[in-house]
Amino acid sequence: MEPLMAYVVGGLYAAAIYMMLRRSIVKLVIGLILLSNAANLLIFTAAGLVRGTPPLIAEGAQVPPPGVADPLPQALVLTAIVIAFGVLAFAVVLIHRAYEIVKADDLDQMKSTDT
Repeated sequence: MEPLMAYVVGGLYAAAIYMMLRRSIVKLVIGLILLSNAANLLIFTAAGLVRGTPPLIAEGAQVPPPGVADPLPQALVLTAIVIAFGVLAFAVVLIHRAYEIVKADDLDQMKSTDT
């Protein structure tokens, strides 16, 4: 399963970089979304895809029983999702405002427009 996920992560990174190199500012934001999703999948894949029991320690035990899921990658990905949503919301507002002022979606046209 991990080799398949490595190919998926690589494909998402490639698509994200391709979209971020386009001239359209909307495609730049789509590339940012793909980049954040690729990073989340990379964290899950690097942590190991294991189906296990919840990481609960029984009363009186010092360590959890073997075969539990690691909660750290899940917490990291949840945090990354929240941060990515904030960045996406900011980028959408920024694009909307830039389009209102410049009336162009192309980054080259935005650069050459004098206001």
